[in-house]
Amino acid sequence: MIQNVGNHLRRGLASVFSSRTSRKSASRAGNDSAMADGEGYRNPTEVQMSQLVLPCHTNQRGELSVGQLLKWIDTTACLSAERHAGCPCVTASMDDIYFEHTIRLGDVAPEYCPLGTPPIHASGTPRCLFLIPATREAEAGESRDCSHMVPAEKTRVESVELVLPPHANHQGNTFGGQIMAWMENVATIAASRLCRAHPTLKAIEMFHFRGPSQVGDRLVLKAIVNNAFKHSMEVGVCVEAYRQQAETHRRHINSAFMTFVVLDADDQPQLLPWIRPQPGDGERRYREASARKKIRLDRKYIVSCKQTEVPLSVPWDPSNQVYLSYNNVSSLRMLVAKDNWVLSSEINQVRLYTLEDDKFLSFHMEMVVHVDAAQAFLLLSDLRRRPEWDKHYRSVELVQQVDEDDAIYHVTSPALGGHTKPQDFVILASRRKPCDNGCVDPYVIALRSVTLPTHRETPEYRRGETLCSGFCFWREGDQLTKVSYYNQATPGVLNYVTTNVAGLSSEFYTTFKACEQFLLDNRNDLAPSLQTL
Repeated sequence: MIQNVGNHLRRGLASVFSSRTSRKSASRAGNDSAMADGEGYRNPTEVQMSQLVLPCHTNQRGELSVGQLLKWIDTTACLSAERHAGCPCVTASMDDIYFEHTIRLGDVAPEYCPLGTPPIHASGTPRCLFLIPATREAEAGESRDCSHMVPAEKTRVESVELVLPPHANHQGNTFGGQIMAWMENVATIAASRLCRAHPTLKAIEMFHFRGPSQVGDRLVLKAIVNNAFKHSMEVGVCVEAYRQQAETHRRHINSAFMTFVVLDADDQPQLLPWIRPQPGDGERRYREASARKKIRLDRKYIVSCKQTEVPLSVPWDPSNQVYLSYNNVSSLRMLVAKDNWVLSSEINQVRLYTLEDDKFLSFHMEMVVHVDAAQAFLLLSDLRRRPEWDKHYRSVELVQQVDEDDAIYHVTSPALGGHTKPQDFVILASRRKPCDNGCVDPYVIALRSVTLPTHRETPEYRRGETLCSGFCFWREGDQLTKVSYYNQATPGVLNYVTTNVAGLSSEFYTTFKACEQFLLDNRNDLAPSLQTL
């Protein structure tokens, strides 16, 4: 799998960008030892392409259009993937991209794509250097004039593009780079409606293609400003496809979050107006954009740490609860989205999948139950009812109801894996509904460990931790739901998990079937405290 796409600095080139691109039908190949054999060695998957930046490639500032740059990145990465795979490849996803400098009219832009370019780490940089900008901007933002707020709905943009043969490859599928270029264009229009100026794209958060589109499809591109900070704004973009004008069902193709700034004549970011979100989903997008901003600022520190240096449990901070909640849900969704799950076993339509990733072994169990997805979501949202079907939960105490969608629980469980002491956990449970009724996204219940000063580790229990676990519920039809449970096994329970994973032991199977029976027995008896959704 292609892990990195980066362009190297050349003399006279005023641009540095980096990204990571994943492609189907391509697997990662290590080449460090081969490169060490000779200085003249060249990776056979390496692709170099140079493009002269012409007026047709630039924006109003004479800079290379980001949409055009994305097309070139996609083309170069595709050639590299196909050299490695020996067969046609399509773009599956592209991780976060950061645009640090600009490429201007007349520059020559090399694209350089070797398979497995080593990542750049900043392990020697103190964490405070990354956290100070977030604090400074937050404090400065408080002094802004709130009397001139722009309603978020005024930034909403929707456009339709017809996929023609020049937009597609030899298989008839739309080029991923073309879709990304269209997304950048509609997002730029949305951003300009807030700032009344020409915005500049600075970062993109992960393009993930959920399915292909073909020649003849109409692509509906939607964009809206989710939140505006002191010097930057986040625009959310989604792409849906349909074949005919009369077709009511639209396929979700892609979505991304793009960060824009407005630069003055000296290339300094300008102050932006406040955004006023719409009630409901607009307010959620507003809060989650703030959480994503903090994640972006902290990311350099997080990726520079070794896994053993990052604590599994995070301190619970009420002033930072939006960030912690969003990160909880986002971690589970990222685990769900991984494409290298392997089916290990199946018993009576209960499937067990495993995933080996870095130092963690993750497992995923799946079944279909005759219960409405919303009912299953509500029943399993309240962890206090989990001991009714899961013997690994001996007792559950609600410590704090943070808000409508988040709660903190103290859980005790029996001893596992040969240990004599029982375990206890302090767990943040975050739940999310799909964006709307027509969305293909699942209902989500995400779980992860947090630390509380009121619930410290005690001698009678062995403190356990869960890094990432939870449920996803997909509506398969009327009163039919696919229920999936995910768990990223931590070292404390690894021996227990591996023992059960080897063949789907009766214990795993019995627990999951007990969950199914619990849902069937209680599908008309929802907890009153959870009926507020």
